[in-house]
Amino acid sequence: MPRSLRLEFPGAFYHVMARGNRREVIYTDDEDRRFFLHTLGQTCERTGWRVHAWTLMSNHYHLFIETPEANLVSGMTWLQNTYTRRFNVRHRQWGRLFGDRYKAVIVDGAESDYYRTLLDYIHLNCVRAGIIRPKRKQSVLDYVWSSVAGGYALAARKRAAWLATADGLAVMQCADTAAGRRTFVQRLDRRAVLEEMAKCGVPEMPEEVDARCSHLRRGWYWGRESFAEGLHEIAARAIKRVSSRKYRSSRERLAHDEHQAEKLLAEGLTAAGLRPEELTRLPGSDARKVALARCLESGTTVSQSWLAERLQMRSAANVSQQLRRADDTAPLPPRLSKFLKSVKF
Repeated sequence: MPRSLRLEFPGAFYHVMARGNRREVIYTDDEDRRFFLHTLGQTCERTGWRVHAWTLMSNHYHLFIETPEANLVSGMTWLQNTYTRRFNVRHRQWGRLFGDRYKAVIVDGAESDYYRTLLDYIHLNCVRAGIIRPKRKQSVLDYVWSSVAGGYALAARKRAAWLATADGLAVMQCADTAAGRRTFVQRLDRRAVLEEMAKCGVPEMPEEVDARCSHLRRGWYWGRESFAEGLHEIAARAIKRVSSRKYRSSRERLAHDEHQAEKLLAEGLTAAGLRPEELTRLPGSDARKVALARCLESGTTVSQSWLAERLQMRSAANVSQQLRRADDTAPLPPRLSKFLKSVKF
């Protein structure tokens, strides 16, 4: 059976879900969960993603993300591959961590009803799983591994920069104050008490809606019929483009893609006082090369193999080694230092 097409466009919203291989755990302890959130934050820095909600369970996660640029695939590839490597290194394991392909339901995020429904669905996951039991006076705030405790209940200065909490509070008509945040949590707790545990937060679908297409869990989109019509147009263009031999043979050009990286590299080399042909005569450990590699690696989705080729650093393994050993105190030309400080992703 062919894989479903990933629709990507600027300003898209997605409900992303992924499970462990064979439904096994992807977090063995809280340190793993902190590793994942740190990796998610790095992904947002690279891609510009805004995360509106998240929850981490033992063998799966849910994310409500907004992609200001059309870069879901490259961002998810980096997120899951990077976390898998870190998990395997920490636990001295190898091989795949996640199971089948992650699921990404496109959401009509501009429509408040659909936005609110998804926000509640993700935040009430801990209730559906039986981790939080409202009838025992437990609150969704007691589950620390969701964006309720990890964002919506926190003051703005304590929240991660990539978490779009202000948007969620505004949609729920809650002020970003201590009282408003408390109202946000209380509303979720009331819903948890009133609804049956197994269905808590799951929307009831009208009979005329085909849940195979439009659903938070099983469908490929979640939104109005007019929203779906627009997606069909985007899908038609994408299918035409993917079927083009020329497009299939070209590299992915996404948010912070190779075109962006080439431009930054050229500007960085000029600031470093280097010509491209000079790079072959310099060692891979040259401080200017390492500084440029770190800048591009931290702010774009290009691979370390790409960096090794463009900066003449022998191999991806050598790039990785040099970045780990990078000395922040190494002297750099003033123009290069100024350039690196000015780069905004």
